[in-house]
Amino acid sequence: MELYQLTVHEMSDLIKRKKISAVELAQSVLDRINAVDEKIGSYITVLGDEALKRAKKVQERIDKGEVKSPLAGIPMALKDNICTENVKTTCASKMLDNFIPPYDATVSKKLYNEDTVLLGKLNMDEFAMGASTENSYYKVTRNPWDLDRVPGGSSGGSAAAVAAGMAGFALGSDTGGSIRQPASFCGVVGMKPTYGVVSRFGLIAFASSMDQIGPLTKDVTDCAIVLNAITGYDPMDSTSADVKYPDYSKALINDVKGFKIGIPKEYIDNEANPEVKKAVLDVAETLKNLGALVEEFSLPLTCYAVPAYYIISSAEASSNLSRYDGIKYGYRAKEYTDLMDLYMKTRSEGFGVEVKRRILLGTYALSSGYYDEYYKKALQVRTLIKNDFKEAFEKYDVLIGPAAPTTAYKIGEKKEKPLEMYLGDIYTVSVNIAGLPALTIPCGFDTNRLPIGLQLIGKPFDESTLLRVAYTFEQNTEFHKIRARI
Repeated sequence: MELYQLTVHEMSDLIKRKKISAVELAQSVLDRINAVDEKIGSYITVLGDEALKRAKKVQERIDKGEVKSPLAGIPMALKDNICTENVKTTCASKMLDNFIPPYDATVSKKLYNEDTVLLGKLNMDEFAMGASTENSYYKVTRNPWDLDRVPGGSSGGSAAAVAAGMAGFALGSDTGGSIRQPASFCGVVGMKPTYGVVSRFGLIAFASSMDQIGPLTKDVTDCAIVLNAITGYDPMDSTSADVKYPDYSKALINDVKGFKIGIPKEYIDNEANPEVKKAVLDVAETLKNLGALVEEFSLPLTCYAVPAYYIISSAEASSNLSRYDGIKYGYRAKEYTDLMDLYMKTRSEGFGVEVKRRILLGTYALSSGYYDEYYKKALQVRTLIKNDFKEAFEKYDVLIGPAAPTTAYKIGEKKEKPLEMYLGDIYTVSVNIAGLPALTIPCGFDTNRLPIGLQLIGKPFDESTLLRVAYTFEQNTEFHKIRARI
C-alpha cells in the first residue's frame, strides 16, 4: 500500500517507529496530488515547497523528541473558507480571489500546534452555498469514485481529497450538511460537531448560527484524533462552548450492547432511494446483532426543516455578505461612476449565481412586511424542531438514517434545478437547526459501486457516543477499508 493511502493513525505509527519521515510522507501525498488532482480538482492552492519545508522542520522536532502529538508530520488540507495567515483564502469566489488573510483561524493554529503539515486549500461551493461543488469560481470538483459525478458539497474538495489520498485528513465546514453529504458521496468519514464545540474564529461566515467546522477522515479512529486537536473553548469566538472536553479516542470501544438507537420513519420514507434505504436498514440489523436495541419512531417536523433552514441561512447570508462592497477588501469593479455604482458592479461581478440567489432570498425574508411572515416563523419552527429532537433523545442514545436520499449524481444533473438540489439536504439540515452533533460513515454501495453514507445523530456535546457506535459498526464491517478506484 502506498503511503498516501494510509489512515492518519497508520501514518503516525510509522513516523513514531521511524519507518518513514514526515518529509517522505509529505512528498508521497504531494506526488499523489500532482498525479490525480488535474482530473479531480480538489485543490485551489497547493503549497508544495512550503509543505516540504514545514515537514522538514517537524521531522527535526520529532528527532529531538520534542513532539508527542499523534498528528505530528501528518499532511492535511483546509477548506478554502478557513483563514490561513499569508496563504490565499478565497471561499472559491471571485470576490475573494485576491484575499490573503493577515491571521490564522483558531483551528489552523491548533493544527499547526499539533505539528501537522498544511498541503493547501481545498475547493468548495462559493461561500459554502451549494451541495455539489459545481458553484466554485475556479473549477468543478469531481468524485474520485466516478469522475462524471459530483463529490457533494459544499466541502466537496475536502471529501474528494481525502477519498483520493490527496490529504491524510481535511477540515470542512457544515452549515446544513456540507461535511456529511460529501462524506457520504465520497465514501469517507465526516463529522459535524455540536455547535460551539469547534471555534468559528477565522471561518468566513455563511450562516453564523449554523456554521460549524469539522473533520473529514478515512476512518472513525482518525476522526477522534482530529477532533481532539480542534475542539475546545476559544475566547475569540462568542459562541464557543466553555465546557469540559473529553479525550475522544477513549470512545473507540467496540461495544454497543444496551444502546438504544432510533430510526426516524421520515428518514427512510419515499424520499430515500431504495438502495440507500436498504443499506441503512442493513446497518440496523448489524447493530441489533451486536446487542443494541433499534426501532423506528417519528420525527414529525422533518418536512419543515428544509424551508426553515433556507429562510434562516439565507437571511444570515444576506447580512454576512453585505461586507463585500468593493471598499474594504476583496474584489472591486474596474469601472464605476459613483459609490452606488461601485457597490452594484462589484457585487454583480464578484458573486456567482447561487450566492446572489440566496442573498436575494435572505434580503426578501428580512424585509419590512415579510420578516414576521417568513423569518420569524422559521425561527419558531427551529424551536419546534429542537423540541422534537429533545423528546427523541429522552428515549434514544443515538438516531440513525441516511446522510443523503441518493448516492452521487451526475455533474450538471441538478445545476439548473436548485430546488431539487435543496431537497437533497432533507436529512442533514435539522441537525444544524438544532445545533446537534452528527457523523457520516460509509455503510454500503449501490449497483454503480458508489458509496452510501450512514448518518448518526447524537445529543448535544455527546460526540463520544456517536464515535463509539460508529467505531463498533466499522470494526464489524469492511466498508471503510474500500478505497476510491482512481
